[in-house]
Amino acid sequence: MSPLPPPEEREWPMPKLGIRVDDLAHKGATIFFDVVDPLGALREAVIASFTWLYTSEKHPDNVEGINLILRSMPGVAYTHGSHTHKEIHFSLDHIVNSESRARHEIMGVLVHEVVHCFQYNGKSTAPGGLIEGIADFVRLNASYAPPHWKRCPSTDGQWDAGYQTTGFFLDWLEQRYGYGTIRELNDAMLDREWDPHIFKEVTGRKVEKLWRLYCAESGAQSM
Repeated sequence: MSPLPPPEEREWPMPKLGIRVDDLAHKGATIFFDVVDPLGALREAVIASFTWLYTSEKHPDNVEGINLILRSMPGVAYTHGSHTHKEIHFSLDHIVNSESRARHEIMGVLVHEVVHCFQYNGKSTAPGGLIEGIADFVRLNASYAPPHWKRCPSTDGQWDAGYQTTGFFLDWLEQRYGYGTIRELNDAMLDREWDPHIFKEVTGRKVEKLWRLYCAESGAQSM
């Protein structure tokens, strides 16, 4: 497969960006501010989301504000909010646990979560694995994939397993069918409910066939 062309440089709409830190004395907060500029990091994540999922002619304009909340909590991060205002909750504990590669991990998580602020979801009916996979597809193409991610799928895996499994599958589709393929897939979920036939509309093949081809070309392994 030939490498993807570099994304075009464009001016994208930028929502109001904010940050709240629940515990400035937490070691994770110190690490965060030592390795990233919050405004620059959030702007980069927004630009990555628009670059890989939208065009300047067609993109969402409903998100007026994104607020990043750094706090101690289990897990890594999650995003919620209204149609116009989103909140990204990011674990300070996870930042501490990722100290050896803090900037790369922080940026990767921010890109993933910011995608959730903008991506389409088939009127909330799309598979969760696809939603998470699209976010990791953007993270991968923004060059923030963590070192433990594996491109090679398992023979008993599913295309909608989510996260990096689906993210690498989508990346394969992007390279096989051309830059903008996942953008088309995302766009197909704008104003109608989820239907797996979307994959055939975009690529000419059913998703099950695409997954089999991907596994064959990627050298799928038994678990």
